[in-house]
Amino acid sequence: MPVLVASDLDRTLIYSAAALDLTMPDQDAPRLLCVEVYDGKPLSYLTETAAALLAELGERTVFVPTTTRTRAQYRRVGLPGAPARYAICANGGHLLVDGVSDADWHARVTARLAEECAPLDEVRAHLLATADPGWVRKHRVAEDLFAYLVVERDLLPGDWVKELAVWAANHGWTVSLQGRKLYAVPGPLTKSAAMREVARRTGAELTLAAGDSLLDADLLLAADRGWRPGHGELADTGWAGPTITALPERGVTAGERILREFLRATPPAG
Repeated sequence: MPVLVASDLDRTLIYSAAALDLTMPDQDAPRLLCVEVYDGKPLSYLTETAAALLAELGERTVFVPTTTRTRAQYRRVGLPGAPARYAICANGGHLLVDGVSDADWHARVTARLAEECAPLDEVRAHLLATADPGWVRKHRVAEDLFAYLVVERDLLPGDWVKELAVWAANHGWTVSLQGRKLYAVPGPLTKSAAMREVARRTGAELTLAAGDSLLDADLLLAADRGWRPGHGELADTGWAGPTITALPERGVTAGERILREFLRATPPAG
């Protein structure tokens, strides 16, 4: 029985130095493996134990990295084990097959966005008009699909985020705040739709998923079973679902626990 595992990457399986959260009383800090280097500097990590678990998971399941990262950002990550046959990038906007974006899938996604939500240019103009340069460090457009801001989190007004979320919802978009990045993403642009497509292609009869942010909620609910760590947007709001397990672990050790849960939920071969 094919098992499909669709997991978010950042702050779910891999962690920046700022997100590691290695405060673990009465325990030694785990040994880390760097899985991403950018501009000559180490950027993302997982534990060495998690690396071994991930390699095993790749051998036993159809493991699908599932991320809001652009294709270029995803390709910077070198995950342990054999390269994943499928990967979901740009929050479902690109479905990679052996590293190449599936043109038919991308065309279907963009056609749906054009029909169901406000155009990207309108949303980006609203962000530029309402965000304060005092706490915005960067404005970015990702894959001509969605926009995000890099902000000074301590200076970011909570009321502005709430007002933006309401405005975005009225225009068919979703807002998600993850670390120092604030995303504005079209509502129909989902990881769950891409996961279902991979399940269809592979004949997977069991789907497992994990994620920490609002942009992962649809993915977790679409899977047969889902896990979220003890940090992130979903944990902060107490988000839950009938097939969702909320884990207590925070930081890089949560990634290790999630991989163990995936393996426990995977039926033995044969």
